[in-house]
Amino acid sequence: MVDRKLSAAYPAHWEADVVLRDGTTAHLRPITPQDAHALQEMHKHQSETSVYLRYFTYKSSLTPKELERFTNVDHVNRVAFTVVRGSKIIGVGRYDRLDDPLEAEVAFNVSDEYQGTGIGSILLEHLAAAARENDIEKFSAEVLPENRKMLTVFSDAGYAVARHFEDGVVMLEFSISPTEKSREVTEAREHRAEASSVAGLLAPKSVAVIGASRSWGKLGHDVLEQIIEAGYTGAVYAVNDAALEVGGMVAYGKVTEIPGPVDVAFLCIPRDRVNDAIKDCAAHGVKSLVVMTSGYETSEGLSAQRELVSLARANGMRVVGPGSAGLINTDPQVKLHATGSQHIPKAGNVGFFTQSAAMGTVIQGVALQQGVGTSSAISAGLRADVSGNDAMQFFEDDPRTHVVALYLESFGNPRKFARIARRLARSKPVIVAKTDVMGRRLPPGHSVRVGQAAPGAMNAILRQSGVIRVRSSEELLDVTSLLSVFQPPKGPNVAVLSNSSTIAEVVCDVAEDRSLNTIVQTEVLDYSMGQSKAIPLLRARLKELVENPEIHSILLAHLPYDELDTSAVLKVAKEFSDQPKPVVALVPGLADSKISGGLKQGVPLYTSPTTAIGALAKAYGYQQWVDVPYDPMKDPEGIDIEGAAQYLDELVQSISGTNLLELNDAQVEKLLEFYGIKFLAHRVVHTAQEAVAAAEEFGWPVALKANDPDLRQRLDLGGVRLSIPDKKSLEANFTHMKSLMAAYGVDSLEVQSMAPAGQACVVKAVEDPLLGPVISFGLSGDPVNLLDDWAHGVAPFSTHDLEQLIRRPRSSVRLFGYQGLPAVDLEGLKDFITRVSLLKDNHPEVTVAKFAPITVAANSLSVLAVNIQISNAEQRTDSVRRALRN
Repeated sequence: MVDRKLSAAYPAHWEADVVLRDGTTAHLRPITPQDAHALQEMHKHQSETSVYLRYFTYKSSLTPKELERFTNVDHVNRVAFTVVRGSKIIGVGRYDRLDDPLEAEVAFNVSDEYQGTGIGSILLEHLAAAARENDIEKFSAEVLPENRKMLTVFSDAGYAVARHFEDGVVMLEFSISPTEKSREVTEAREHRAEASSVAGLLAPKSVAVIGASRSWGKLGHDVLEQIIEAGYTGAVYAVNDAALEVGGMVAYGKVTEIPGPVDVAFLCIPRDRVNDAIKDCAAHGVKSLVVMTSGYETSEGLSAQRELVSLARANGMRVVGPGSAGLINTDPQVKLHATGSQHIPKAGNVGFFTQSAAMGTVIQGVALQQGVGTSSAISAGLRADVSGNDAMQFFEDDPRTHVVALYLESFGNPRKFARIARRLARSKPVIVAKTDVMGRRLPPGHSVRVGQAAPGAMNAILRQSGVIRVRSSEELLDVTSLLSVFQPPKGPNVAVLSNSSTIAEVVCDVAEDRSLNTIVQTEVLDYSMGQSKAIPLLRARLKELVENPEIHSILLAHLPYDELDTSAVLKVAKEFSDQPKPVVALVPGLADSKISGGLKQGVPLYTSPTTAIGALAKAYGYQQWVDVPYDPMKDPEGIDIEGAAQYLDELVQSISGTNLLELNDAQVEKLLEFYGIKFLAHRVVHTAQEAVAAAEEFGWPVALKANDPDLRQRLDLGGVRLSIPDKKSLEANFTHMKSLMAAYGVDSLEVQSMAPAGQACVVKAVEDPLLGPVISFGLSGDPVNLLDDWAHGVAPFSTHDLEQLIRRPRSSVRLFGYQGLPAVDLEGLKDFITRVSLLKDNHPEVTVAKFAPITVAANSLSVLAVNIQISNAEQRTDSVRRALRN
């Protein structure tokens, strides 16, 4: 690592680990004077052509004056980033502000060895983000016509680039404000790079087991043995500094002694030896690490995790773990089984990702028992680097993966999770197992933060992203076993075919609770005629049901008995596994592991009505989400994102550490103006004379309220008086209310303009550390205060998301016309929530924004009270500049 002795002005938040196009990593950071020697070394190793294209002339070395200028920048008017691999600089990008303070000239230089790996586009993204932070609006560049690679970097970035030819040079100019196209380009590049990095992990051409052991039961022994026994098609190396031979092969003392390249190294060694092993892997050019070592679960282990990851990423390596249970890839061209488990999974079409090593082992065991086939599996352990987001990027492109099953204890980057999951779920079912306390209890050894949103927000956000949420590893496999064989049901109608009327009735009761429509055949199957006649009858009945367009799925409930072989029944059901309509089997009491493990392959098999119907209901719910096209909300008029950002930047300068700043009325009003949100005029008053003066300024009638966030809405406690028509009434109400409020310790009141009568609602926006920009909506008063009748979602919304948000609270029926009252201004309500969601999504500094209440009338919406708290937020990296986050 470089000892930079950084000044206070050094913008540390610009540093980032990045994934290159080939899936390897590098570290991006601002340049410092200490980089002069490394910059000179990079220049000396550049080809004459590369030097000429960068400087328009050839120079064998940079002069001391050039080195001083290039490495001494102010991080405002002159900014330069280096991309480093180990101690080597492999790319440099810089901008210099021009005479026009809104414009800067940009230039790049990428090492010959790393050209084509996407470094140029990464530098452009990060320079543009830094420039916007410094109030620069456009870039310009001078590029030689023959420098096609650099011209491509600009043209493919998604900006509207203007170009003209002057004095033998191509002159480029473009606005660096993010556009829909530039965001799409960034996300697509991020997707390809991260998918490539996971693909390299799962399909290596060579692996090394560091800590390979001769002793049975040792992790290094079991991992090496399973890699060999599974028939891995690549080269395998054993690393053991205390043995000459392990597992019948030569053992090497260090990775650097291995004669050939190593793509992935599995670390099965004590924690105190891990960092030295990583340095050895870096020296040998290893591409990825799977750290199966435990011991990082303590609070002290968190800093060790960060050190491990930083060391690996800086040397181009991605990390699975620590505490990983390993990797699986059943592709016959790879056959990688590196888990230490004795059970080799069946090949199939389900991609597994688990955060917990223990849960990964449990899920693989249940999958084996239920006969669910695996395409590939990743156990991330403590998820210090490779995350569920990375895995989803890979599974989206993997042709062998048709279903994605995740066990998560946290989301990592929540905005990124929602974005990737929503896109992936459009093409493949995504099933997530999570506990009810996910995000509210810190998993051991995980560096995730604890969420602050309401407990129901988690499920709402998963539902909004199209994710099928389940509560256990068993339920995860129940749904997975169905969707790995069949498409989800296209409708709610389930035909129940059974040889037991009692079982059929139980199934119907369970289905009714899960909002499915069951059709019990009027003639329950009679198998008493013997197997030779019963099996053809069963086959014919199933065929009729499959061909019936009114039926969307079929549940074959079979009560075992001696005269009919259960395996024969299941084999008939399996005959219908090659058509899209689900045909699932229910065999109550089935416990024989040979039957459940061997005969259900190709037939989703359940042992209780609850699990069978539950799987069908979850699958149908997913289909309902898929059937609604994604239609993003259009931004309302009158929004000034840059103005709001600049104002918030001014406000947060006064905030230290993790403290919150509650904005005063004037600050709230100014911030909301940038988003076209206004709230009714109001004033805090201490005397009746002040109250009358305010009312005469606002106009009669007025409302008088307690200057307290809880009492101001409590009619029952005398905390609010409405429609006060004149001076005399206001003076009398003021005197009486002030006397009442004194009992609660409230010594001031508030006068506010009267809003048109309507339904009082609450909108709350929270920057949740686990879930991201959470928006909550409910009807003011008892529905939210006593009944917790909230709806939750995460910004940005689609039109369908927004519609569901206002309809989901049980009390929302009052918005659409209730007991003779007219419907409220629904379009105005949607417009308001959209503006609030954009405010929250665009500005993570806004930690809490609570609008309580807002009054929605038949033709208007009035904001009566607002509370906004801001903080020094983490810098957003998603969709603006690519960067890995732990």
